[in-house]
Amino acid sequence: MELVTVKLEKPEDCNVILGQSHFIKTVEDLHEALVNSVPNVKFGLAFCEASGPCLVRASGNDHELIELAQSGCLALSSGHAFLIFIREAYPVNVLAAIKMVPEVCSIFCATANPIEVILAETGQGRGILGVIDGQRSKGIETEDDVAERKDLLRRIGYKL
Repeated sequence: MELVTVKLEKPEDCNVILGQSHFIKTVEDLHEALVNSVPNVKFGLAFCEASGPCLVRASGNDHELIELAQSGCLALSSGHAFLIFIREAYPVNVLAAIKMVPEVCSIFCATANPIEVILAETGQGRGILGVIDGQRSKGIETEDDVAERKDLLRRIGYKL
């Protein structure tokens, strides 16, 4: 077995959701979950098929984001992994619907941070062991940091 890391490339204004599912139907069901959660969401999604032709399957409504999801999934080449790149929404807006898709087994991360995916590679294929989401912690928040966090959540409409 060999350990491999893949850095996912993404634009600054995008969020990414990385997960694992179990069936080719995932592509259409994730598409429907996204548009039913946030009608104006811009997204591209891709899925690594893990049997038969083992293709990267894709869907979405934004050509650039579809291509990013396709190239990210091809770089991962990990059985039944899926990638979703979104704009004009946050993961918190769509995660509940994604988790309710019957084929979805797990979510590895949902983030706007830089992402590195840690994979195990064997003669059979690849599997995701985990992710590095963002950077290391630098300390504990102060009272000013708490006030700034609370202000941000209210400015962007997530708290009253």
